[in-house]
Amino acid sequence: MAAKKTQKKLPYTIPGLDDASASRLIEILQMRLHALNDLQLTLKHVHWNVVGPHFIAVHEMIDPQVDQVRAMADDTAERIATLGGAPNGTPGALVKAREWDDYSVLRAGTQEHLAALDVVYQGVISSHRDAVEEVGDLDPITEDLLISQASDLELFHWFVRAHLEDQGGNISTSK
Repeated sequence: MAAKKTQKKLPYTIPGLDDASASRLIEILQMRLHALNDLQLTLKHVHWNVVGPHFIAVHEMIDPQVDQVRAMADDTAERIATLGGAPNGTPGALVKAREWDDYSVLRAGTQEHLAALDVVYQGVISSHRDAVEEVGDLDPITEDLLISQASDLELFHWFVRAHLEDQGGNISTSK
């Protein structure tokens, strides 16, 4: 697990929120920011490297997800700043802090990429839900932000899984 940098003293935070709660929210949101930045880059990578008979369907499905995940990252970074923190969106910080493996599929068919994306979405959504649970006790505004993001991520995950599902409801993934 990556070592966490903690901010010594917040210059300010939201009225009615104590510094300790704001600091914890910032830590949680920073990891969400890393996950969202990683996801948007991974989605764009898939967009560029997917091939095969269903190329255009997957290629065109991915770009709107990239745009919406970028917006989620921006909202998350702005919430960190609103809480008095300094969002870190650098590639080095992301790589140093992340607790998941890098996406390993290069140029490949639609099913291989979608199976790998299924696993990626499972991780991002699970960790987002964990964050929702923890922030719910600290700040309803941050909780609302993460719930909204989780809802959209779950929708995108369904889009991916619909391509992997057979008529019997079985989903083939790379797990």
